[in-house]
Amino acid sequence: MTDDRNTRTNLVHGGTRRSQYNEVSEAIFLTQGFVYDSAEAAEARFLESGPDEFIYARYGNPTVAMFEERIATLEGTEAAFATASGMAAVSGALTSMLSAGDHVVAARALFGSCLYVLEEILTRFGVEVTFVDGTDLDQWRAAIRRDTKVVFFETIANPTLEVVDIEAVASLAHAVGAQVVVDNVFATPVFSRAIEQGADVVVYSATKHIDGQGRALGGVILGRRDYIRGTVEPYMKHTGGSMSPFTAWIMLKGLETIDLRVRAQAASALALADALQGHAKLTRVIYPGHPSHKQHDLVARQMGKGGTVLSLELSGGKNAAFEFLNGLGIILISNNLGDAKSIITHPATTTHQRLPDDQKAALGITSGLVRLSVGLEDTGDLIGDVLQALQAV
Repeated sequence: MTDDRNTRTNLVHGGTRRSQYNEVSEAIFLTQGFVYDSAEAAEARFLESGPDEFIYARYGNPTVAMFEERIATLEGTEAAFATASGMAAVSGALTSMLSAGDHVVAARALFGSCLYVLEEILTRFGVEVTFVDGTDLDQWRAAIRRDTKVVFFETIANPTLEVVDIEAVASLAHAVGAQVVVDNVFATPVFSRAIEQGADVVVYSATKHIDGQGRALGGVILGRRDYIRGTVEPYMKHTGGSMSPFTAWIMLKGLETIDLRVRAQAASALALADALQGHAKLTRVIYPGHPSHKQHDLVARQMGKGGTVLSLELSGGKNAAFEFLNGLGIILISNNLGDAKSIITHPATTTHQRLPDDQKAALGITSGLVRLSVGLEDTGDLIGDVLQALQAV
């Protein structure tokens, strides 16, 4: 039982299954198949599998099941399905519940691959998609219709770090019977209260904070048991987007320390944001946890903390941004986030480069904007690295 245990305890022990050897660290069951005692036992398992009965690794695996149970305990959901990547989680969560003729309302500020799923894939199969400014409740109210099936948004938008009011949007969606699906990567499982605030389905790229050390791709879909087992699982097991046992073991190891890591990273991010306020080379310092953020009150109410990522806008545009990135000594140029190592990227030319210029402008992705994922290095060293790189611009 885990209900009476605190979060950090559940992150170490939740969902553990031990073999006959009583190992301390979770076992990696590197098998794709399972043996039955008899033909009758095989028939019975295919008809209905128990919680510790498995058929094929694409359907389920003991190591993967441990990860799913542990992350569901952390998020506060009834069940979870682990996927091969974060985008497998996004596409699987949406595609498994949508059919031709369904209507989706989505926030416009989304990661490029999420936009591709909505704009290119779902519409190809007859799903209608309406995009709105995720921070504008009037736009949500106008776009959500009586036949809307799903609303979808990033709880904190990548890379401009705008925050969507989960409770308010969920109230509008539930009034017409629509399901609320949220990509919660920037909020992290540590600071998330999305289910409590009205989300029906939460997806994560486990590649980010859950692994937290840049080792493996993974994702997870969380929600009610009937949705996970009855809708997501059949879709994912037949289309092949399941997580591998070895990846699940890595994610289990990541969950043991995620609370400690993310809280330390968020504290450093806030210190960086504070140190950079008013810097002459910057036109904007965007960090949801800083009082200067226009939605700071919502962030405090919805998450409590501002997460591990901040964005900076250099006044000199792309040239200044590139000079700044190239001048950094500790912080690495890469396009991941949520890592133990601090990572920085230039969204306009990397993660969001496929967007037309007018769409980038509408989203606030300027040529001078950089996204900084704060790692576990010494906070003073990170501040010093940023300041010296800015000085050289």
